[in-house]
Amino acid sequence: MARLFGTDGVRGLANREITAPFALQLGEAAARVLARNVTDHRPKAIVGRDTRQSSGMLSHAVAAGLSSAGVDVEHVREIPTPGIAYLTSARDYDLGVMISASHNAMPDNGIKFISGDGFKLDDTIEDEIEAVLGQEWDRPIGAGVGYMRENAIVSDQVYIDHLIRCGADLSGLRIILDCANGAASNVAPAALQELGADVSVINASPDGKNINRNAGSTHPEQLQAMVVASEADFGFAFDGDADRCLAVNAHGQIVDGDHIMGLLAVSLKAQGLLTGNTLVGTVMSNLGLTLAMREADINFVATKVGDRYVLEEMLAHGYILGGEQSGHVINLHHATTGDGTLTAILVASEMARRGGTLADAVSFITRLPQTLINVPNVDKARTSDVMDEVAVAEKELGDTGRVLLRASGTEPLVRVMVEAPTQEQADSVAQRLADVVEQRLAL
Repeated sequence: MARLFGTDGVRGLANREITAPFALQLGEAAARVLARNVTDHRPKAIVGRDTRQSSGMLSHAVAAGLSSAGVDVEHVREIPTPGIAYLTSARDYDLGVMISASHNAMPDNGIKFISGDGFKLDDTIEDEIEAVLGQEWDRPIGAGVGYMRENAIVSDQVYIDHLIRCGADLSGLRIILDCANGAASNVAPAALQELGADVSVINASPDGKNINRNAGSTHPEQLQAMVVASEADFGFAFDGDADRCLAVNAHGQIVDGDHIMGLLAVSLKAQGLLTGNTLVGTVMSNLGLTLAMREADINFVATKVGDRYVLEEMLAHGYILGGEQSGHVINLHHATTGDGTLTAILVASEMARRGGTLADAVSFITRLPQTLINVPNVDKARTSDVMDEVAVAEKELGDTGRVLLRASGTEPLVRVMVEAPTQEQADSVAQRLADVVEQRLAL
């Protein structure tokens, strides 16, 4: 049977796969596992959510499950995932829970658990939760039942204050923010304005239905046009739960996670803060980043796709910086997970320090032409059935490019990525492989 937890918690169609009864049972199961590990005090948890319509229903359900099992719960409503991670650790909660499907479309939702130290739960703990899910047991009564209370405003400001402490004076910089009508809609503008930037904001009016819709890091076109039209220095686009950040330079060009990681790695190295002289990325990072890091005398380590694998590599070897091309950047100097607002602040602070344009600052990273095609509604468990065609493509490209075929960890699709000497060849090879995937792996 397929594992319940994916690379980023439990995710699916809200009210179909991720229902209120399921969320209640999952909260209850998490509380039972938590009670095994927290024996010297009454456990307490913090629960937050993004702005999608189903998030309120699910956050209250999972909170009810936790409190029914004897955990005291504070409910902080709309807040970025990294905000929950920070508060869990900074305020000594035993567990953090975030209701979000991140960059997915509004109908989806998910449940993420965060340990007391601010990191995502280990696989072994997730497996324990899955093992007790739905089991009958003796529930506490009377004073044994946990309380649940709202604490939104205080928690927002505590997190914003943390973000401000991470940044430099941004006076004189004109910045556009695209908040994806998501969890960053209040936090990100407040933090950057407090640091002195002249901030304009788009897509920061969530109505429950418009999260990620033609907005944010998955649809940055509006931000690109806005940066150019307003003659801003640069802009930043977040996803629904604000753990990702992409930048846009003054010319309206995308500055992706590879560029951001490279820029921050070089900055940290110059300050003597890049531990192990190493940047951690994934196999999806462009070959151009690897070559640029080699030129800068910085080691580059590639992991499997998924921020949890990046983080595992960082923690195993004491590295401080890592992330993904998608804009999920982890800086362990300041955070335990990817934080889009923090990433924006660090990039803006670096630009304030060095001056010049963002385009020039990342120009040392020359991207190899790359094409990524997502093939939906296929059996992602049977990717081995198309590896013969992958081998043909790899032989065609030789040492001048590469092919990556990857099943999504959160959606029913397969990603086909091709890098080649020319965009035309990358497009051609990627489309050919995507057609094969669609035909052979059709559901």
